Amino acid sequence: MFKQLHAAARQVGEVVIGKDEQVRLALTCLLAGGHLLLEDLPGVGKTTLAHALAISLGLKFNRVQFTSDLLPADVAGISVYEREHNGFVFHPGPIFTQVLLADEINRATPKTQSGLLEAMEERQVTADGVTRALPEPFFVIATQNPASQVGTFPLPESQLDRFLMCLSLGYPDAAAERALLMGEDRRAMLRTLQPAMDAAELARAQRALREIHASPALVTYVQALAQASRQNGLFAEGLSPRAAIALLQAGRAWAALEGRDHVIPEDIQAVLVPVCAHRLRPLKAAQGTALASRDLVLQLQKSVPV
Repeated sequence: MFKQLHAAARQVGEVVIGKDEQVRLALTCLLAGGHLLLEDLPGVGKTTLAHALAISLGLKFNRVQFTSDLLPADVAGISVYEREHNGFVFHPGPIFTQVLLADEINRATPKTQSGLLEAMEERQVTADGVTRALPEPFFVIATQNPASQVGTFPLPESQLDRFLMCLSLGYPDAAAERALLMGEDRRAMLRTLQPAMDAAELARAQRALREIHASPALVTYVQALAQASRQNGLFAEGLSPRAAIALLQAGRAWAALEGRDHVIPEDIQAVLVPVCAHRLRPLKAAQGTALASRDLVLQLQKSVPV
């Protein structure tokens, strides 16, 4: 089943050129059952990556364009009075899918953003006093533009903590950009993609992660990283217990894709920045330096012995 994930990675890599590491990390995130945040400038391939992942994994896909006038009911659904039923009937919103692409999520108001919290954490939606389960598996892949751009609302820490990983694609290198300029249109390529696996096979792969062994010493290393983030004075707040669990689960997924049945420290280090950087805010004293959150996380890694 993990071979099929490698096939999906190769297929996505043919559409999103020159971003093999980000594609591998994105698949790691979804294999671990987490939600994915893609943060970068417009036009670097965030939406294309989300589309290609959903198609290659054989998952049902809905896209919502987040705007300042979007309401929570536009995402979750709404009850409408229907005369033939002599009552209100709930009409599910686009969130009732396996992959929800929340495009430019930080252009929506905090009220609309908060409408995703229950769905992301508990895989359910409560509307009109009734709780409805979401399809399995359920992933949110959100894209956001840099906070410095006009018309954006910053995501609150409570929502950032629900994203297992945050990735940035960046500009392509010269060879990849030339291949984009000379090659086929990416949207046309998406229409020709075929699933490399289906939802049931992905669910089996996720359950198989429970068999990936994490030794007591490895758990101690994860704990040490979390404790150091709370005590080293680099960050306003340290990693939460949920973040530590996410780090270990992502490490298991990375180990599985590497073909191992156990986690080693290098697996944790491979996913440390995408799992932790968006969860940690530098202290004001550190914000004036050239170190960004990602650099501080690398500094945190170096400070904790294996």
